Amino acid sequence: MAEIIGSGNQTRVLTAHSIIGDDVVNTAGEHVGDIKDLMIDVTKGSIAYAVLDFGGFLGIGSKYFAVPWGSFTVDEDNKRLVLNVSKERLERSPGFDKDNWPMSNDAAFYASVNQYYGGGTSA
Repeated sequence: MAEIIGSGNQTRVLTAHSIIGDDVVNTAGEHVGDIKDLMIDVTKGSIAYAVLDFGGFLGIGSKYFAVPWGSFTVDEDNKRLVLNVSKERLERSPGFDKDNWPMSNDAAFYASVNQYYGGGTSA
């Protein structure tokens, strides 16, 4: 994760490029995946969700998960993202196959993701 631009009460931003590929841990410090992409809500100008790659072995059998951006916190000291979810809960969350992404207008899918994570979205 790249250095966060800004400090104190200033606006703090990260580039999408610096987030993609970042490791994600849960609050117990367990690795729960890495960020594959960020999905932008172009009508609101905000990140709708992050695509998290989790599971499998050496990339085989893993699945992608849509996680509302508001569900993450940034651990600035360790330069990583933190998701307050257990591995077991993540395994049960709404996901999709790497070769079959949800349609951008699939409102039911996005509603299920937001509901699963308790509405933790900024979109």
